[in-house]
Amino acid sequence: MSAWMRQADDGSLVLSLHVQPGAKKTGFAGYYGDAVKIRLAAPPVDGKANAALCAFVAEVCGVPKSAVSLISGETSRTKRIGVVAKADSVERLQAALAESC
Repeated sequence: MSAWMRQADDGSLVLSLHVQPGAKKTGFAGYYGDAVKIRLAAPPVDGKANAALCAFVAEVCGVPKSAVSLISGETSRTKRIGVVAKADSVERLQAALAESC
């Protein structure tokens, strides 16, 4: 696995992300240190960006939104996201990142 993605003891994925809210469109934007940069169209107001981030990660991983949770970084651009992943979630994440960068 990559530096920005690790597997937790319970088998879930933990993703290190750098988020840029208020962008023109939502998508991957490359790397930012040891994290993956994600641009979000949602504004950073009333948790809208966090909700959009969880929805985006769920869509890319092919899991329901309820399988994605914010571990840390609620008010920060640097976030850790937990994903109760399916077998192909890692490959889907890596393919989506490679396609956009």
